[in-house]
Formats: sequence, C-alpha cells, structure tokens
Amino acid sequence: MPDRQRADARRNYARILAVAEEEVAAHGAAASLEQIARTAGVGSATVRRHFPTRRALLEAVSHQRIEALCVRAQELTGEGDSRNALLEWLTDVVAYCVDARGLAAALLYDEDPLRENSCATLIEEAGEPLLRRAVRDGAAAADVTVADLIALIVGIVLATEHHPDPAAAADRLFRMAVAGLSPCGPTGDAVR
Repeated sequence: MPDRQRADARRNYARILAVAEEEVAAHGAAASLEQIARTAGVGSATVRRHFPTRRALLEAVSHQRIEALCVRAQELTGEGDSRNALLEWLTDVVAYCVDARGLAAALLYDEDPLRENSCATLIEEAGEPLLRRAVRDGAAAADVTVADLIALIVGIVLATEHHPDPAAAADRLFRMAVAGLSPCGPTGDAVR
C-alpha cells in the first residue's frame, strides 16, 4: 500500500500543479486555493499538504519558467558585449514577470532565514556571472547586485500591472531605468 500512496501523492501533486498553473495564468497570484483544489479533484487539505503556503505553490508554478531563465543566462554568459548580454537577460526577466501575472514578487529574496526562496536563489545565481562580467568590463557599477536588479524589475512590473499594455509599459520603464534620465544613454544614443 505505501507504493500506491506514493503514486497517488505524485499524481495529486502533478494534477494540483497543472491546475494551479492554469488558475494563476487566469487570475494571477491571488488565484483561489479552494478553486484549485476543486478543479484538481482533491481536498484543500491535500493542496496544503503538498504546498503548505500560497508562496510555496506560487514558487512551484514559477519553477519551470525560472529554470528557462537560468538556461538563458548560461547561454548569454560569455556572449558578445557584456552589457548587452546582461540587458538581454534582464529584458527576458521583465517579460517573464509581466507574463507571470502577479508572480513577480516570488523572485524577491526573502529576508527570513527560515524560509528558503528557491526562485530568488536560482535567478540570483544565474544572473551573477552576467553581472560579474559586466562589472569587470565597466558596464555596471561594482556595488550593483542581481538582487538589486530583480527588485527594480519587480517594482516596475508591479507598478505597470494594471496598465492597458503592461508589457510595453514595463519595457519602457525598464529601458528608462537602465539609460537614466538624461536624453542620451551611456553610448550617446537617444533614449527610446
């Protein structure tokens, strides 16, 4: 019987996660846990057994996309201009946060040492080589951290989530933040 229970638990986990991905895509981070349980055909206690907190569920929903961003960071590490590589990856992070409808905050590092945030850890570790290279090349300030950049992105995404075109608004604000307020960016090009 224990093997059957493990198989049932694995099936429940997969079903809950699949339903949660759909619900979060439709309703954002505020998706109803009770609705997820009903749609998955399990009790709310089963959902809570697999995902003890809403944050744990949101992190699980985010995990696959986060892994894709990590792979993308690896692909860009060592590629071409270090500033452009870092900005290309950060632009992908902005796009993910906009698409993730309310999951952007899952990328923020949690100051509580008792609570691990695997999404934040994965993103920070993935972006670190890109940032280090940009710092080494003088394309980023030495005191900037990946956590700083993610906090900036999350702030932009949260500020634009109710905009009629959140992707365009977030992209515009991110590019403005990168370029600064002057009419010309660091390369002398006009800010767009």
